[in-house]
Amino acid sequence: MKAIILAAGHGSRLLPLTLTTPKCLVEVGGRAILDHQLDAVAAAGFDGAVVIGGYRIDQIAAHLAARDGGLPTELVFNPFWSIANSIGSVWAARAYLEAPFALMNGDTVFEPTILRTALSGVADGVSLLVEPLTDAGLDDMLVEADGDRVIAVGKHLVGHEATDRSLGLIVSHGGAAYAEALREVIGEENGIHAYHHAVVGRVARGPGVRAIRIPPDAHWQEIDRPEDIALWEGDHRA
Repeated sequence: MKAIILAAGHGSRLLPLTLTTPKCLVEVGGRAILDHQLDAVAAAGFDGAVVIGGYRIDQIAAHLAARDGGLPTELVFNPFWSIANSIGSVWAARAYLEAPFALMNGDTVFEPTILRTALSGVADGVSLLVEPLTDAGLDDMLVEADGDRVIAVGKHLVGHEATDRSLGLIVSHGGAAYAEALREVIGEENGIHAYHHAVVGRVARGPGVRAIRIPPDAHWQEIDRPEDIALWEGDHRA
C-alpha cells in the first residue's frame, strides 16, 4: 500500500510562515510536517509514498532529494493547485487510485499508531479514519456514522447528525469505487472547487464507506494555524 500525501496548497492561514515556504515544509517540533508524515508512513509499514505538490514544488523536490533513503517516494505536480480545491490534488493522483492506497492531507501530523490502524482495517472497499466528536471546531470535517458505516461527510451536515470528525485519512485496499466517484464529483459544475471529502460522500451513497475509529490515546493534529503547532509541540514535549 502507498501513502498519497496532498501537499499542493499555499497554507495562507499559516502566514507569514508560508510566505516563501510550502506548508508541508513548515517545521513542527524542529521537523518539517512532511518529515513527520513520511517517518510515520515508514514506521507503519507502507511500501512507499506519493507526494502531490504545487506551491513552491521546487522546494519540496529539493527536500525529498535530501532525505536519507528508506521509503521510496515520488513527487507529482498538481498544476491546478492555485485554482482548485483539494480535489484537484486527488485528480493529480488518479493514476494511483485503483491500487491500494491511504490518502491524507499534507498538513496533518499523525502518530504511527494511527497509520497502523488504517492498514489493519478490512481488506476491501473504502474506509475513513474518524474519532468520536466532542466539540466541533470551525474547520472540522464532520461525519455521521451508524456504527461502522459512514452515512454522510462534510463541513456542514444539513439534515444529518454529526457523530464523529474525520482525520482526512482515506484508505482503499484496491478497486475502482473511489476513482469512479472522483470522476463523477470533479466532472460536476464547480466540481474543481469541491473538498476531496465529497468523493468519500459519493462512495458512501453508493458502494459504502467503513468508519474506522482510532485508538482513544492516539494523537494527531491538523496544522492550520500557528497555535496548532504549539498544541502538537505541547503534547510531544520531551
